[in-house]
Amino acid sequence: MRDTMRLILTFSAIVLGLTVTAADAGDAQPLTYEMFEAAVPHIDLETCPADLAKQDTFCRASILHEEIHVFAFSLDGDSPLVGFKSYEASGVETLLN
Repeated sequence: MRDTMRLILTFSAIVLGLTVTAADAGDAQPLTYEMFEAAVPHIDLETCPADLAKQDTFCRASILHEEIHVFAFSLDGDSPLVGFKSYEASGVETLLN
């Protein structure tokens, strides 16, 4: 999970135009949906992809560098991040233009 948090912090920083060092990510707190929603431009997914689908979760997606990044959050508590996966999105630029 620590590697996932580093990836999420780095991804969020790229989206926000910030720089994150390994030391910054070392003391990372769980990423909640509230934090994610405020920091990462995304779309709501009606259902999670099969490889991320779990009971009592919801998913959001963001596009960066011709990849679709899907984030899975728990419905429990502060809705912490419980999964993450990236998918190739060849041709996504054409769809967005």
